[in-house]
Amino acid sequence: MPGLKQRTNFKTLQKFKADYAPSVFTQYESNRTGMRAVVVDQKGPKVLGYFALATEIFDDSGSPHTLEHLIFMGSRSYKYKGVLDKLATRAYSTTNAWTATDHTAYTLDTAGWEGFAQILPIYLEHVLFPTLTDAGCYTEVHHVDGTGHDAGVVYSEMQGVQNTQMELMDLRARRLLYPEGVGFRYETGGMMEQLRVLTADRIREFHREMYQPKNLCLVIIGEVDHDNLLEILDGFEDGILEDLPKPDAPFKRPWIDSKPTPPLKQTTVETVEFPEEDESSGEIIIGFLGPDCNDVILSSALSVLLVYLAGSSVSILENTLVEKEQAASAVYTSTDERPNSVIWFILSSVSTEKLADVEKRFFEVLGETASRPLAMDYMLECIRRQRRQIKFQVESSNSFFSDSIINDFLFGKRDGSTLHDLATLEEYDTLEAWTDAQWRGFLTQWISDAAHVSILGVPSKKLSEKLKDDESARISAQKERLGDEGLKRLKKKLADAKAENDKEVPRELLEKFKVPGTESIHFIETTTARSGLARKLGPLDNDIQKIVDDDGSDLPLFIHFEHIPSSFVQINIVLSIGQTFPVQLRPLIGLYLMNFFDTPIMRNGERIEFEKVVAELESDTVSYTIDGGSYIGNAEVLRLQVQVELEKYETAISWIKTMMWDSIFDEERLKAIITKMLADVPDEKRSGNRMNNAVDSMIHLAPESSSRARSTLVKALYLKRISSLLKDEPKTVIAQLEDIRRLLCRFENFRVLIITDLKSLKSPVSSWKMLTDSLDMGKPLKPLDSRIERLSEAGKIPGKLAYIVPMPTIDSSFSVSTARGPDSYQSPQLPALMVAIAYLDAVEGPLWSTVRGTGLAYGTYFSREVDSGMIQYRVYRSPDAYKAFAASKKVIEDYISGTTPFEAPALEGAISTIVVSFADEQPSMSSAAQYSFINQVIRDLPSDYNANMLKKVREIKEEDIKRVLETIILPVFTPGKSDVVVTCAPGLSEEIRKGFEESGYKPEIQPLAFFQDDYGLKPKEGQEDEDDDMDDEGSEERGSMDGSGSEED
Repeated sequence: MPGLKQRTNFKTLQKFKADYAPSVFTQYESNRTGMRAVVVDQKGPKVLGYFALATEIFDDSGSPHTLEHLIFMGSRSYKYKGVLDKLATRAYSTTNAWTATDHTAYTLDTAGWEGFAQILPIYLEHVLFPTLTDAGCYTEVHHVDGTGHDAGVVYSEMQGVQNTQMELMDLRARRLLYPEGVGFRYETGGMMEQLRVLTADRIREFHREMYQPKNLCLVIIGEVDHDNLLEILDGFEDGILEDLPKPDAPFKRPWIDSKPTPPLKQTTVETVEFPEEDESSGEIIIGFLGPDCNDVILSSALSVLLVYLAGSSVSILENTLVEKEQAASAVYTSTDERPNSVIWFILSSVSTEKLADVEKRFFEVLGETASRPLAMDYMLECIRRQRRQIKFQVESSNSFFSDSIINDFLFGKRDGSTLHDLATLEEYDTLEAWTDAQWRGFLTQWISDAAHVSILGVPSKKLSEKLKDDESARISAQKERLGDEGLKRLKKKLADAKAENDKEVPRELLEKFKVPGTESIHFIETTTARSGLARKLGPLDNDIQKIVDDDGSDLPLFIHFEHIPSSFVQINIVLSIGQTFPVQLRPLIGLYLMNFFDTPIMRNGERIEFEKVVAELESDTVSYTIDGGSYIGNAEVLRLQVQVELEKYETAISWIKTMMWDSIFDEERLKAIITKMLADVPDEKRSGNRMNNAVDSMIHLAPESSSRARSTLVKALYLKRISSLLKDEPKTVIAQLEDIRRLLCRFENFRVLIITDLKSLKSPVSSWKMLTDSLDMGKPLKPLDSRIERLSEAGKIPGKLAYIVPMPTIDSSFSVSTARGPDSYQSPQLPALMVAIAYLDAVEGPLWSTVRGTGLAYGTYFSREVDSGMIQYRVYRSPDAYKAFAASKKVIEDYISGTTPFEAPALEGAISTIVVSFADEQPSMSSAAQYSFINQVIRDLPSDYNANMLKKVREIKEEDIKRVLETIILPVFTPGKSDVVVTCAPGLSEEIRKGFEESGYKPEIQPLAFFQDDYGLKPKEGQEDEDDDMDDEGSEERGSMDGSGSEED
């Protein structure tokens, strides 16, 4: 940190460097207000801010959550709704916030320090001195509209979650874990019945209690100018001192000075019903009170033990309950870090009639584990792998430390000693010396013999119907009580409140803050090298290329290297599937991927069971996976990834070779994996947003699309039938999987990406000879699979389809409308389209104000899918997706006609948003390396693409934007040019259908089953599928539909 140029009122409590990460921590505290700041210096283009307040409340009023929303409605010097976001957008920044049980955090995510510094004092004023007007509380929190329905942004949000499975179970568990008067017991988001009576005065009172500088910690991560930061904070404090409580005024530190959590004295097992039409499977939540989060040894021991118990398919609970007994589809674990941490286990997709038995079996397995010696070799590997993963995550995530710092502010010691625990990972050295007796004692004390709370979540169709009937009756009674005159008064009250809230931000206020320069945005540069067929992309002349050239330059395997400073190697193999891959095998790829690392192998003529395989893999790696290629920019290819320490490079390549060619397709393993995959389908089909994407995928992608073939609406039918076929004809299924292996694992399908420190890596190219020696390397490299070549007829020419899909599991609606857009990253239309979308989608921008601001939807956004040549507009969680769609269309038309003029400050903000989007794609070393590969190999773009695109974007004029609005964006809302898919609550389907029909579409109401595809795999005679969609009875199922987006996207 440079020497301070002037005296500051912030003292430095401590400064230290982590010995396992290139991060320096500095902790400050104000002598005047007690405000704290923790700065983590690390390289990268992004500066991340988390402004955290400890927020404790002893009721379900929702005051913490409502404040989180109201903070953005204006401050004492900036008395305009949305002014903070309008200014932030221009300064390469985005804002957000969340409310947790124990704190509220406000985020400032900026490209470069200069923009962050500009917004910081304005944001802090919003946090500490918000307007909190009656009008703001009325519209944002709760009101009754002119039709007699309850509304409000916060109310609508909680209405969408209060009666969900997870919320009902979690709330009941907390009620049992904590007595009255302990803040962790309460729903800080607010219960609907309490939000309906919450007053603005109560919210203001909570703000006075909790929103004080001494209860505020600023966590700032990135390339930070410390002198400038302290200068800004000093100046901010100068202007607020007279308005704060006196320094010696009594203040009760939330959580620490409050009633402590008493020990749990007895075990409780309760059943909680949740609304659901499909009553076949439920869920189990089990909670324990654990050790103090400030005890770094015990906290780390708990983290390791949970990995040992349920971290993978070979851990005790997963292996017994999921893999062998198939009692659940998965066992998940998590912890809430507190003075008495909470330990959670979740058993998902448990057969409803077996919930109680599975809960008992869970504790039988724990008891058996604690009663006999543990597998100490595996425990040691869990410890070492945990340490490896932390080191890797620090390298790959620029936000890694934020949660730990916030938790330390909430519960840690004020002298900074607990924060200093982040300096080392020495606790893992201590744990390596723990004996079997210590580990079993820990397990017994905190989990296997501990009092606990078990919640059995039971699906109930009756409850679903009752909740809908009760709400309908409540609304009817409310309308009757208010009467016509009362409703008119409420309509006027709402209109007046909106008018007060929506006062236009003066243009001169926005323009007073100049758009910062980009000099402080330091994009990460990596160095590329190429080997084998990758050389055809062009010659390179740098030190790293020389290292590569000196090692095995004759190996033809396509290898793309990205050099970064790192202690790890990330190996990615992009697998092309190809046009000739049989369509009927494509839905089986999902099973192939799930089985890839979880299967027996042959080694030196001996069969090695999958448990030993997984244990060895975990010992040798940081992580490993094989999945679709969305994360490397192409959803139609597959991506195999293995991450290891530098010295394990050859070991990783050996594992890749083994899992590709020496794995065994074992009948029993395949049955277990299919059972797990099928168990997750009902839960996937409960999500309105996910199914909206799934239906869109089914109609716009051809059966040849690999991502479509792995979607839920294919799995729902196909997996049942492949399961039946595996039972009757196992050799047939195994032969098909062998065909997939033979077709995929070929030299001509491989493109390898290596991200590492090439100066420290031995034999970067020649190490691959062990994999390639047995391959036919004479065939030319296959082209990458192209999404645009996998479109259905509807995907190629949208404009004929509109579907409304009723879903009893949701209370709102979701929509996606699709039209044709640019299909090249070099398209001359793209710069103007990028500016137009950034302008329209801006927080507090035209669509935000028109749709979210009026309660028509929780959110909307455009997406441009260049790979498929599509542009899409999505409406998320709306009471009526058509009304949100129609209002959005009117916004576009008014800009095209000139009725609504463009605002110059907002156009500047749109440019800034595009700059931020480039920084978002490469915030860390490893992500920058991956982004370089995507641009060069996947998208075939020049290295200066971003710079050239930014130059073009800055040259865009208003007439260019109008042109793309008319030719590209308006067609998304135009019948005959766009397709529409809506998923909605059954009670909304007819009204939404009517709206789209009156606007010129020809919508059909169809159940989810209509879109399912079996890819030609029919049930045998007499083996009809069990109906897994109660609402789909009587519907016809489509065969292989020739129907972009996919669920994966």
